[in-house]
Amino acid sequence: QVQLVESGGGLVQAGGSLRLSCAASGSIVSIRAMGWYRQAPGKQRELVATIISGGNTNYADSVKGRFTISRDNAENTVYLQMDSLKPEDTAVYYCNADLRRSTWSRWLDYWGQGTQVTVSS
Repeated sequence: QVQLVESGGGLVQAGGSLRLSCAASGSIVSIRAMGWYRQAPGKQRELVATIISGGNTNYADSVKGRFTISRDNAENTVYLQMDSLKPEDTAVYYCNADLRRSTWSRWLDYWGQGTQVTVSS
């Protein structure tokens, strides 16, 4: 069993900051990449940021320069520091991990339950 547990969401005023955390636990041999996605009401889920095990990162254009993704490989944890938040950042944020549970298993995607981020104007 693999679990991804997110924390850190909440309500913040525009211009403020929040830090999301996501810890992966369970039977995990290796995590290839971790990332954050978000889904606003009435919209499709979209990529926010990803980070691979070597440290390379990728960001959506809408968050570049404002959000920072980081990772603690030893703790199987990924963070998302969100600064200069805007009302349009309001969404449910989901953690994602591309991992495998044994040396012989396939790489599979796992998702957290989501955490609400609301930015008021």
